[in-house]
Amino acid sequence: MAITINRAVLAHRLFTGISRRHLARLIEELAVPWQAGVEGRRHAARGGVRKRAEGAGARHQLVFVDRLVATLIHLRHDLPHEVLGLLFGVGRSTVTRAVAEIRPLLVERGCAVPDRPGLRLRTLPDVLAYAQAEGVELRLDATEIQVRRPLAGRGGRRAFVSGKKKQNTMKATVIADWRGRTLWTDTLRPGRMHDATAARNEGIAVCFQHFPDVEVLLDDGYLGLSRDHRGQAITPPRKPRPGALPGRVEQWERDRHGHSSDRITVEHALADHKRWKQLMRWTHRRDRLPDTYRAIAGLVSDRTAQV
Repeated sequence: MAITINRAVLAHRLFTGISRRHLARLIEELAVPWQAGVEGRRHAARGGVRKRAEGAGARHQLVFVDRLVATLIHLRHDLPHEVLGLLFGVGRSTVTRAVAEIRPLLVERGCAVPDRPGLRLRTLPDVLAYAQAEGVELRLDATEIQVRRPLAGRGGRRAFVSGKKKQNTMKATVIADWRGRTLWTDTLRPGRMHDATAARNEGIAVCFQHFPDVEVLLDDGYLGLSRDHRGQAITPPRKPRPGALPGRVEQWERDRHGHSSDRITVEHALADHKRWKQLMRWTHRRDRLPDTYRAIAGLVSDRTAQV
């Protein structure tokens, strides 16, 4: 029995996770790169220029807009490709190819720059350069996503076991601004890696040297960075020693509360990411999670930057 679904219904915010206005801008932004990729693959398959007029030959079973909508639904609700194929009236393999084509385009977009339409932040130096130029105080934190346990006998199996979660996870490092707008996320690391080590591996120490005026608020997990980069990597104040004067303890509590209040916006950014079902628990191949996380972070940054 054939199922007919109204395409306008599938493009609704409840399915895609983004507004129709946001979707229209995505279509306008990604249509040309997608078509260029299609022509490039066809050129490689032919081994040269086209031999028939443009427009000749078989038509796509799934047009570009449907491919984008199917990918967004997959990211938002983690629907299997078979289900999406049933909704769009195509086979599972067609949806699989569509997602594989659209997801890299979403990854390459990077994160939106607040109040700067058309500009995107793609690398850690981009973010710190923006923060220094605009005088923005950054917030950095890490979050973990549960993943499948690697097969027995494979090397590096223990690298994904998180000491905090007691699960197999991958760790994402995220930077947000004072309003909780996502500015950058890394390529993800195995869950066993320490938060500060993950940030160092992304080159944050070198970035601190090149952008000395940038300040980043951190939690207690980044005390090593705070020690090495005083005045730039800012962690909560240390607790007074036992027997300290009551006034000193009260001042510490006020300072710690103020730091937590300023830093909480990055937690809000992480919560925005976890509203997309694929990031609640990753059940697919681990090597595809980094691209998926960055694609979702870019979409969330669009919304929070009021694109």
